[in-house]
Amino acid sequence: MLPEQHAIRESNFQLPGQTAFYRGKVRDVYTLGDQLLMVASDRISAFDYVLPRPIPYKGQVLNQIAAHFLKATADIVPNWLLATPDPNVAIGHACEPFRVEMVIRGYLVGHSARVYASGVRNLCGIALPEGMQENDAFPEPIITPATKAEEGHDEDISREDIISKGIVSEADYVQLEAFTRALFQRGTEMAAKQGLILVDTKYEFGKKDGQIYVIDEIHTPDSSRYFYLAGYAERQANGERQKQLSKEFVREWLIENGFQGKDGQTIPAMPDDFVWEISNRYIELYEHITGSAFVKADTSHILERIERNVLDWMGR
Repeated sequence: MLPEQHAIRESNFQLPGQTAFYRGKVRDVYTLGDQLLMVASDRISAFDYVLPRPIPYKGQVLNQIAAHFLKATADIVPNWLLATPDPNVAIGHACEPFRVEMVIRGYLVGHSARVYASGVRNLCGIALPEGMQENDAFPEPIITPATKAEEGHDEDISREDIISKGIVSEADYVQLEAFTRALFQRGTEMAAKQGLILVDTKYEFGKKDGQIYVIDEIHTPDSSRYFYLAGYAERQANGERQKQLSKEFVREWLIENGFQGKDGQTIPAMPDDFVWEISNRYIELYEHITGSAFVKADTSHILERIERNVLDWMGR
C-alpha cells in the first residue's frame, strides 16, 4: 500500500461545541469553548515548509511521546493536557500563547552549527566559545529564543529584545527561562536512562488565569534532537558524524536534493521507500525514548476512528 493510505494529511471535523479551527504545520486545532482539541496529523515540516507527503504513524508517535513527557514533567510546570481520547488526539486548556519559542541547546548542532560555521560567534545575544567542533557540548546549555511567525521562518531574537520590545514582560520571561532549563534537565535525565542524549529542543508556553502553562509537545522528534549516548565521545574524538534520532536526517536529505527553504527552490519528491524510512525512524525514537514497544493504531479508516473516539469522549 502507498504510505498515504496509512496516513492523515488533514482532518476537517465539525465537532459539537466547536467555535474555531486552525490548521498548523502539523496539528489541526479545534477550539471547544475554553478547551482545545489537537489532531496530530502525519504532515511533516522542514525549513518551515510542510512537505507534500504525510508520514505514516508520525502523528501517533508525536502525540504519544508528548503525552508521555507532559505527564512526566507536570511537577515542574503545569501543562495544557487533559486527555488523549485517541492515539492522534490531545485535549486540553486553551491558553493565550507567548509569542516566542524557548529554544534550548546543549550542543553545537543544526542551526547553531550552521551559524557557527559561517564565522558568527554570537547567537541571540549569547557569545559562543571559539574552537568548537560540530556536535560539541556547550559549557552549559544556551537559550536561543525565536519569534513565532504566522507564516515563513521563525527568527532568532535576544532576551534583551524580547523584553525591550514588550513581547514578554521581564517577570514572565525570567520564569520562562527557569522553566525551560528545568524541563531540559528533566528531559536530559530521562533520555540518559534510555541511552540517549537530549541535544536541543524547544518549548512553547502560554498563560491562563495568570498561570503559565506548557502548551505544546515537548521532547518529540519534531521539537528535539537526540544523539545515541553509546559511542558519542569516541565519534566526537574521531571527527565522525554522530548517530542521532531526530528530524535532522530529513533536512539533510532535502539539502542533498537542493532544498533549504530558500526562494526559488522546489521541494523534491520523496520516494515511497524514503517515506517509510522516516516512519520507521519515528517509531524507533518512540521506542527508545519511552522504553515501550510502539503499538500501531488501526489506520484502515483513520479519520472515522478519530471522530468516533472523540465523540465517545465527549459523551455524544
